[in-house]
Amino acid sequence: MEGYDVVLIGSFFAYPQFNQKYGHIMSDGNYGLAAKWQAALTNSMSCGQIIGLFINGVVSERFGYRRTLMACLAATVGFVFILFFAPNIETLVAGELLMGIPLGVYQTLTVTYASEVCPVAIRGYLTTYVNLCWVLGQLIASGVLKGLQGRTDEWGYRIPFAIQWVWPVPIFIGVFFAPESPWWLIRRDRRDDAVKALNRLARTGHPDFNAEETASMIVYTNTLEKQVETGTSYVDCFRGCDLRRTEISCLVWAAQSLCGGGLMGYSTFFYRRAGLAVSQSFTMSLVQYAIGVVGTFLSWVMMTYFGRRTLYVGGLALLAIVLFVIGFISIPHSTPALSWATGSMLLVYTFIYDSTIGPVCFSLVSEIPSSRLRTKTVVLARNLYNVINLVSGIIIPYMLNVDAWNWRGKSGFFWGSFCTCCLIWAFFRIPEPKGRSYAELDILFERRVRTREFATAETGLVEGRSDYKSTQSSIQHSSSTSR
Repeated sequence: MEGYDVVLIGSFFAYPQFNQKYGHIMSDGNYGLAAKWQAALTNSMSCGQIIGLFINGVVSERFGYRRTLMACLAATVGFVFILFFAPNIETLVAGELLMGIPLGVYQTLTVTYASEVCPVAIRGYLTTYVNLCWVLGQLIASGVLKGLQGRTDEWGYRIPFAIQWVWPVPIFIGVFFAPESPWWLIRRDRRDDAVKALNRLARTGHPDFNAEETASMIVYTNTLEKQVETGTSYVDCFRGCDLRRTEISCLVWAAQSLCGGGLMGYSTFFYRRAGLAVSQSFTMSLVQYAIGVVGTFLSWVMMTYFGRRTLYVGGLALLAIVLFVIGFISIPHSTPALSWATGSMLLVYTFIYDSTIGPVCFSLVSEIPSSRLRTKTVVLARNLYNVINLVSGIIIPYMLNVDAWNWRGKSGFFWGSFCTCCLIWAFFRIPEPKGRSYAELDILFERRVRTREFATAETGLVEGRSDYKSTQSSIQHSSSTSR
């Protein structure tokens, strides 16, 4: 839903029907929105998401993941009415602000839930699946806009808004029948319900699964974090070893925006400013998000062989190169050949992004935090991302708008510089969590294990022990030595 809405708004800036309804005649003789209204539309959603994220950090821990999701899905249906019937740009901005609140909840709650209900072996795939949903939403939005491009009436922009009523109903039904997170149930001292949830999540009759043992491991992990932590408030995210975990989670997500990811949301408008025709711009956007789907599938294969750290760091390095290439291509006076070259490089950028840092980010931010502080850490991380998106949502329209800075592709120099800074940080700070249980990660962070030693460090945990005595011993040893 979020991927669809983000691309919808960004693409509308290059959509003639939308610009005629909500915009005015620009200096080049065409209808368009002023840079301030482009920024307002983009940033109103980001402001709503920040509100939704903090609501999620409190509400989901009290009422559970399922109830919170179902309430937000119901709210989404209501807020789409505002977007669909908006008579002016001011109402549209208000609708985007309200729409951002449930989207802010989805941003973190889905990742947290996915990481807590799946086994370690597929945890990375299920959390990175969030990126696939993002890209599919972007692809659908581009396809809808491309298909309606020929319409000259108000339905050319109202139908894309109306399609957002389709998503909540089937998702609501799925969430209603889904089990609650066993980790949340353990934190609420509901062990029996946690065992029932684990039995629902496992395949019936699986010989290698024992719900009681798994529940015991969750209890031990929760106990470890109780010994190490003093509470579960937002302040606790910045204490002790959790400060390092919060830093990594926050900057991993922030890097998505700092490396120029916002340009993809404005891709259609970017192609127009690069010199392509309207029809060609929407076609390029459609191809771009189809490439993003392929890239996400490829990331699942590469994570198996390279892990999270290598993919993330390598992805940042490649993105920095592509951004500088886009900048250099845009220095000469625009020609058809250079316009197509710029557009092609943005396709390359999308493929690299959606096969590396795009999906891997979701895996890292769900694995790095402690289980007791996971929801709040992910909320903080996503909120930092949204704050940076607020800034990029203000400056990108000015970078691309003909009546503002008019940088066009030369904005690649700006984002390439930030991407390089993110690359340097990631190389020295991001550890490798692949194949580690949450208990193992707790011990590694508590022992202050160096970043590049995470993949090989021994924790002392013995997998598959039913009595968990070795686990308890490791926990006690870790807590005592760290103090």
